[in-house]
Amino acid sequence: MPVLPGAEPYRHDGGKTGVLLCHGFTGCPQSLRPWAEYLAEAGLSVSLPRLPGHGTTWQELARTRWEDWYAEVDRAFDELGSACDEVFAMGLSMGGCLALRLAELRGDGVRGLVLVNPSLTADTKLFLLAPALKLMVPSLKGVGNDIKKEGATELAYDRTPVKAAATLPALWKLTAQNLGKVTAPVLCFRSAADHVVGPASMEILRRALPDGQLEVRECPDSYHVATLDNDAPAIFAGSLEFVRSHGHAGKE
Repeated sequence: MPVLPGAEPYRHDGGKTGVLLCHGFTGCPQSLRPWAEYLAEAGLSVSLPRLPGHGTTWQELARTRWEDWYAEVDRAFDELGSACDEVFAMGLSMGGCLALRLAELRGDGVRGLVLVNPSLTADTKLFLLAPALKLMVPSLKGVGNDIKKEGATELAYDRTPVKAAATLPALWKLTAQNLGKVTAPVLCFRSAADHVVGPASMEILRRALPDGQLEVRECPDSYHVATLDNDAPAIFAGSLEFVRSHGHAGKE
């Protein structure tokens, strides 16, 4: 299946500190590419995989499920970890949820987490009704490209495959139930106006992680895809500062 131009995965071999970036549902690496390149220019090793079914057609995505997406994140983590002394995980939306799930299962192997508008529960009727809708309709209107910045565009599907969406509640539930296993420090960026992920996901995260472990910073001038929006520079700089503060390299 041909990959859409701009949706290709990204990899940069830099120093011994690695960062794994996870894109969101129906999106692709393009939504995080500027972030990945910023971290690479700072000397970090960076891996930004393309999750199965993404960056091609929504019909292909319909043939995948959350376990497939997590498996690719897990594979990329092992690959990056083999070349680095420490690895940070970062993600947007569902990618943030996958990063949290990785930290639950890998424990101290994940040095720290940076999340941008992470999704941890069903915030729209689409996901609540998906298990039933998948028997009746193949797709619904897309959820991508929620960006405030004029001229900025996310390379995301204009249709949401219902079969794939119907697998998300299981990922959310499993991740939310095990947040107590996350031992790494977490920096979370939250947009003031988000038309995809509502406040319930942040409430789940706040209840599960103590203040000393979780830091939340607001993105006052961005919508859901904040990594391509007006607050992107603050996210990029903040994530690099976080890596340098919590990584071994910053303590040498």
